[in-house]
Amino acid sequence: MPADMKFTRFAVLALVGCFAFIATVSAQTSYQPSAPQFELAALAPTPPMGWNSWNKFACNVSEQLIRGMADAMVKSGMKDAGYKYIVIDDCWQVSRDQDGNIVADPQRFPSGIKALADYVHSLGLKFGIYSDAGYRTCAGRPAGRGHEYQDAARYASWGVDYLKYDWCNTTTQDAKASYALIRNALNASGRPIVLSICEWGTAKPWLWGEQVGGNLWRTTGDIQDRFEGKLKWGNGTCCSYGMTAILDEQVGLASYAGPGHWNDPDMLEVGNGGMTDTEYQSHFSLWAELAAPLIAGNDMANMRPEIRDILTNKEVIAVDQDPLGHEGTRVAKDGPMEVWSKQLSNGSRAVVLFNRDSKPREITATWEELGYPSHLSAAVRDLWQKKDLGEFTGKFSAQVASHGVVMVTVKP
Repeated sequence: MPADMKFTRFAVLALVGCFAFIATVSAQTSYQPSAPQFELAALAPTPPMGWNSWNKFACNVSEQLIRGMADAMVKSGMKDAGYKYIVIDDCWQVSRDQDGNIVADPQRFPSGIKALADYVHSLGLKFGIYSDAGYRTCAGRPAGRGHEYQDAARYASWGVDYLKYDWCNTTTQDAKASYALIRNALNASGRPIVLSICEWGTAKPWLWGEQVGGNLWRTTGDIQDRFEGKLKWGNGTCCSYGMTAILDEQVGLASYAGPGHWNDPDMLEVGNGGMTDTEYQSHFSLWAELAAPLIAGNDMANMRPEIRDILTNKEVIAVDQDPLGHEGTRVAKDGPMEVWSKQLSNGSRAVVLFNRDSKPREITATWEELGYPSHLSAAVRDLWQKKDLGEFTGKFSAQVASHGVVMVTVKP
């Protein structure tokens, strides 16, 4: 081979290698969130607790409704139980002005979003809002694509504390890059804002959500108010999930969750009428066991006492909010009978005996399944009956109602 051809080939290879190196560095750095002025982990050291408008009210949102729900969070005892975020979901926005600023519906929010956020803050609560990474939201409203920094600055000026960022109408966008972009924009706003990644689990956000500065990320499609099953949407795409279908999707994800970054199995349906109170108690218990965000979605101003008692059970909430930040795991399964265990900061375990069957079952949790030696003596407390059950050695058994749970702590 002539010397000049060897040189040309070498130059081409070197140039290709250089471009490959640049591309690799670019790929590695384009996803990195910029340095915030605050600790991201401090935004959500425990799973966020609050309320979101979508599950009950969908697009029927207004200033009057949101003020009423904020009032109800205080009066019902939910604030005292730990709930603090009031989040408006889709349909609050109608257009962009001549400067590209997002515009709230002037008919439904005549006082503007800042005044509404100020009211929520005046009650000692925090305020959240919704947008989407694509060109349009899921309801067809203006979304964030191409306006990330402009929107983040506007949200910060309004006093937003929490942003739910959806994934409709995103075409060929890269999820990881899109969520890194909105986190960078939020950081640049100078206001500490929780980022809720609502990507539905399609791109496995548990693998990269913490890296791009997400505080919580959806692990599945949308929950619907029923006990089990998956249903395709009207357009044939998959799927809406019953409560147990979502629960099954959480198996294997526990290691990705922890203080500041949480797996999100979607919002609570407790109180919306599609399940029995027994099933709602199971729903709430299992979400607490999963260290899931507890985002209520019911009409807080018109709760039955039984629903209020489920949503405000402080002993169950304490399991969800335990500062160790471990997500519970399924440690035993025998047909419809399951045992879930969650390590707590005091060395004890929160244990859920869950019966999916259509008839009552006796379910047993052994100490070995919980990570304890069999000879250990441990105190067991029932978190729904709110009473101590005594000392047990080696195992604990209980009769569990159909579609129900028995939730206990086991403390050596």
